[in-house]
Amino acid sequence: MMKAVIVLFILLMYLQNSIAQVSYPNEIVALRIDKKIDIDGELNEAEWQRAEAISNFTQRELEFGKPATERTKVAILYDQQNLYIGVWCYDKKPDQIIARKMQRDFRWSGDDNFEIIIDTYHNHRDGYLLVTNPNGARSDALIQDNGKYMNKSWDGVWDVRTRITEEGWFAEFEIPFSTFKFSQQQEQVWGINFERNIRRKREQVMWQGWSRDSDIEQVSRAGVLKGLKGLQSVNLLELKPYVLGGWQNRIESNGETTFNVGGDINYLLTPTIKFNLTLNTDFAQVESDLTRINLSRFSLYYPEKREFFLESKDYFDFGMGRRIQPFYSRRIGISPDRHEIPIIAGARVLGKQGKTTLGAMSIQTAAKDSIPTTNFTVLRWRQDVGQQSGIGLIGVSKLEKGKQNGVIGGDFIYSTDKFLGDKNFRLGGAVAFSYTSDASNKTGNAQRVFLSLPNDFIEFDMAWERSQKDFNPEVGFLRRENYQLVYTELQFNPRPKFLPFMRQVVFKPLDIDYYFDDQTGQLISFGSEFRPLGFSTKSGEFFEFNIQRDAENLLEPFEIHDDVLIPTGEYWFTRYEIQVHTFSGRPLFGFGEINWGEFYKGHRTQLQLFLVYRLSKYLSFSVNARQNDVNLPEGAFTTQEYNGRVEYAFNPNLFGSVFGQWNSNDREMLFNFRLNWIPKPGADLYFVVNQSFDTNTSKWKGTNTAVLSKLVWRFTL
Repeated sequence: MMKAVIVLFILLMYLQNSIAQVSYPNEIVALRIDKKIDIDGELNEAEWQRAEAISNFTQRELEFGKPATERTKVAILYDQQNLYIGVWCYDKKPDQIIARKMQRDFRWSGDDNFEIIIDTYHNHRDGYLLVTNPNGARSDALIQDNGKYMNKSWDGVWDVRTRITEEGWFAEFEIPFSTFKFSQQQEQVWGINFERNIRRKREQVMWQGWSRDSDIEQVSRAGVLKGLKGLQSVNLLELKPYVLGGWQNRIESNGETTFNVGGDINYLLTPTIKFNLTLNTDFAQVESDLTRINLSRFSLYYPEKREFFLESKDYFDFGMGRRIQPFYSRRIGISPDRHEIPIIAGARVLGKQGKTTLGAMSIQTAAKDSIPTTNFTVLRWRQDVGQQSGIGLIGVSKLEKGKQNGVIGGDFIYSTDKFLGDKNFRLGGAVAFSYTSDASNKTGNAQRVFLSLPNDFIEFDMAWERSQKDFNPEVGFLRRENYQLVYTELQFNPRPKFLPFMRQVVFKPLDIDYYFDDQTGQLISFGSEFRPLGFSTKSGEFFEFNIQRDAENLLEPFEIHDDVLIPTGEYWFTRYEIQVHTFSGRPLFGFGEINWGEFYKGHRTQLQLFLVYRLSKYLSFSVNARQNDVNLPEGAFTTQEYNGRVEYAFNPNLFGSVFGQWNSNDREMLFNFRLNWIPKPGADLYFVVNQSFDTNTSKWKGTNTAVLSKLVWRFTL
């Protein structure tokens, strides 16, 4: 029986389109020019007419493999300092173009947009993603491991201007070569690809590699950029100083003014390896964490928001998965109760030389309250093997007076997009060892092995991981300890042509997480989900219905809420879930979820509603609400979480937001106002106001107030 299932599985994979999607010409040649282009979105310089253009775009959605319904044209120019990309997005109904975002780092999924990915090493695995929409909004990301990792927090130095006419919309990009890292060769050959989204038609067209098994981030399917000759390294030295001033008033103090200076120095050791020195690092403009109520027995994961750490995040990612992370940058400069700890200074070396990627960082934090001054260091080495595979090592250390903690580890990944023709296949694993100087058992280890087939029609994943009781990554994240996990998931996503409104059906017969004690083998937790029905429509909506079977084995009483203590024992419960998403290209869209059923020996109903209203390209509103009604033999309670946001953009370089949040546990209302002006690419002026209120009484009481302004400027030499 098992052999028959395996044969059927492979046959279904093979029966899908197994021919790589290549459209000719699959090369574009850049034209060298002698004068700087005026970036205005007009595309009226004679050089644009002389450049060789491509226009052979093919649909990925909705009508796979068919020609685009609207013409798109791209041409490329360059001079000694910049790469220029001109884009003509013709549209027979320009009054129906959807463009409701304008600020930097916009979410482009709801707008008409144009995406560019550039693989400067032409190694078919790493790249830079640049995105704009008809309003000239900018967003970008760093791509690694052929699209497996995408760092949207990277902010490259580049510019774009757009315009909308009766013929469509048009974009003119200016990208300094100093934004990229690339090898020093007289003649460059880069990978490049383009994608256009026409939202009202739900149409997605690509120049190359329009397989539904991949996205534009999968750079191995990109086309080729030629014609770049005589490029030289520029801007060997970059200075980014900041000056900050403001006023803070805490409930326990009378208020005080603040003033601070610091910044970053970046120096290119080689054209592809950067040395960074940071002094008196500041994160005052970073928005506060989303406060959450935890109804589980395990730690919550909070994402990194600080730009300094986000821009180097991909260099230190390690193949242990999201549950075991030897390095978690939020351990640096943030206390266990999520208060800021000053960073005195730090140094980094980041880059790639040939097939070797290097990341090294050392940070010294100041002493604060009971936390001593501490040094944090992380070293990461990765070696490319073949086109998409690799091996790597990591070392992490934490040094403070009288104590040290460290982790060393190794990982590997075998990855290909040519499995059974053009399908994706990944196999990988990792092992890590920790050392803690003041622990009774000083060493511990963790391991992980995984297999993944992330494809359009069939998705299959399985993994095994283990964390010993004494594995202690103090500069990492460990959601659980002393466990083993067996995980497997199988999902089918057919596209039935006999249902004209249906884009894709989702059927998930298998999704299991089984946790058991590493020492005794006893059950810790069990989670499973069966999805008999899920689907997305051609209009952009999504629906799913899930049946969940879970278990928790409590070896000690668990206080789930104030004065609500669940006794020891093994609990099994069945739950049901419905989720609905509406098309994000509409002015009003949202997400709704209801999850209900058994919970330990009682019942729990969870409701969530998320709504966004984009009034215009200038103004948008969003609100998110979640409520849990829990009824247990030990007691009943209700939790509530609310947050909302107002965003206003004057233009693509001047925008602001107001964010507020409250939950029934903390009963504290938090407001964050931020105004951001970008006077030139690479420079920022921030004005920030943070205010919190205690809402335990009918009359709100202000607890903390902070008003500050921060200027960051970029100089290059």
